[in-house]
This record gives sequence, structure tokens and C-alpha cells, in this order.
Amino acid sequence: MSGRRMDRAAAERFVAAWCASWCRVDIDAVVAHFADDAQMRSPLALSLTGSPVVTGAEKIRAYWREAYGHIERADLKILSWSWDEAIARLTVWWQLGDTRASEFMDFDDAGRVVRSEAFYGK
Repeated sequence: MSGRRMDRAAAERFVAAWCASWCRVDIDAVVAHFADDAQMRSPLALSLTGSPVVTGAEKIRAYWREAYGHIERADLKILSWSWDEAIARLTVWWQLGDTRASEFMDFDDAGRVVRSEAFYGK
């Protein structure tokens, strides 16, 4: 996905690849879509790092390895997604076990995630 401007078709491909990577818990594949200086915000990050924001692709990779590296597979299900062309924002609604989440991702002109934020609930 990286290397070209996101549009709706690219967003659809991204969602499929993103879900497949998380199902395999292939953290490197997920992080490959992030810009080097990306920011990720999550309530889980707050509990694991003391800050709700993780900045930089390598720190995001390290955080996800700590949070999810102990599992081999995840049964992540995409419930829905939407693409906002005007602001280059993808929003994904997903479920993992009994946890439901919405997550948005903002993209740069090269098709890399520059900012993401997840919201969790039951």
C-alpha cells in the first residue's frame, strides 16, 4: 500500500492486508505501513507505557511486540470501514473476542499511516 496516495480502492486493499497481518500477528507487516514519525494513540498504550501516545514506527513496533507478541494468531473480524477522501482518513470498526473497537488512521501523500487512534469497548 505504501508509496502511492490513498484512495477508496487502496483503502479497501489496506483494510484486507491490515486485518490479515493482525490475524497472523505479523507486527512487522503492520508497522511497514507506518511513516517513520507516525503517532499511535491507544488506551492499552497508556496502561503499558504510561503514555497514551507512542511516537515513531520503531517505538510502535516495540509497543505492539510487548502488547501482542505473546500470541501467535488473532481472530480479528472487520465489522465495517469507511474512507474519507477529503482528509485521507480510514476508520475501521473491528472485533477481537468480546472486544469491539473503532480505529482511525490518517495517511500522508505517500500512502503511509501518520497518525492512528483506537477506541475500545465491549
